Amino acid sequence: MREDDYLAPYAAHSEQGRGRRHAEAPAAARSQFQRDRDRIIHSSAFRRLEYKTQVFLNHEGDLFRTRLTHSLEVAQIGRSLARSLRLNEDLVEAIALAHDLGHTPFGHVGQDVLNVCMQDYGGFEHNLQSLRVVDTLEEHYGAFDGLNLMFETREGILKHCSLANARQLGEIGQRFIDRSQPSLEAQLTNLADEIAYNNHDIDDGLRSGLITMAQMEQVPLFGRHRREVEAEYPGLPGRRAVYETLRRIISALAGDLIATSADLILAAQPKDIADVRAGAPLIRFSGPMRAEATELKRFLYANLYRHYQVNRMRVKASRIVRELFEAFMAEPVLLPPDYLVPSADPGKQARKIADYIAGMTDRYAIREHRRLFSIDEL
Repeated sequence: MREDDYLAPYAAHSEQGRGRRHAEAPAAARSQFQRDRDRIIHSSAFRRLEYKTQVFLNHEGDLFRTRLTHSLEVAQIGRSLARSLRLNEDLVEAIALAHDLGHTPFGHVGQDVLNVCMQDYGGFEHNLQSLRVVDTLEEHYGAFDGLNLMFETREGILKHCSLANARQLGEIGQRFIDRSQPSLEAQLTNLADEIAYNNHDIDDGLRSGLITMAQMEQVPLFGRHRREVEAEYPGLPGRRAVYETLRRIISALAGDLIATSADLILAAQPKDIADVRAGAPLIRFSGPMRAEATELKRFLYANLYRHYQVNRMRVKASRIVRELFEAFMAEPVLLPPDYLVPSADPGKQARKIADYIAGMTDRYAIREHRRLFSIDEL
């Protein structure tokens, strides 16, 4: 089936895309965005996501989410949303699977510490690092560095970017300068990401015991759906009640996003993706749903992400990342040869060190720290 037969005219059509940085012959049996998705899945950075933290470190439990399972959940939610709005599911899936490729070990604390370490050398932004991974750091092809993805996939990966960095990125950074919009697929994936992490962080938080069902029932979005479950299935056991509640929350968020976005698209009447880029964001939650989602995020931040047990690991993780960076900067000879910069340029060396640390899994970072600072490790 041709894309034009089922996609809306304002969706991203792969054969009408802005192309790749390096020209390639088209794939015989796949669209351009399907090809991007496949390249992402086969990348080394994608495999490493299995052992990178979402909230809980990998060794803290086998059933907690990792960056890999999170990315898969974003892709599943995103594809469903895209289908309902006649957007390009393959592009949404590619963006979803790639959006965290540049994330550091130890979740957001790793990113924050690395950004502080890199302040004199351009800083560190995980979205920009994800783009750097697919543009430069992956080494799979003889003809070019990176994965040579389509422009539309790359712009979806780069959902945030400072103006200083945007000015150095050329066409891919221009929208941050002129305040234009990315494709609807990129806008949608950003909110699919939010739906996924809010709900699976509730699940992981309850599973860990760091937050309780009684606490969650005080959060309007959760409490309303929890009461619905209790009314329909009185006395339903704990885990089943949690899953049933979260399933309803995801459905409510998705339904609200689809209905609100469809109305905005209808009112804006974009004729093509160029109209989408020139207008206001069209993929949104309604005002009431946005307010409830924001309240949920505030609750999770205060009660889960800043729980004292999570804070203990945050402090340990921040020390590991900071001490690795400082050791490598002070003694670059400690680095693997691929990460040594031949010239005496501290900025270039710092960036290579950031690449090395950002590419580490949680357990590799812990092991590397022991190798450097424990006399008993080799």
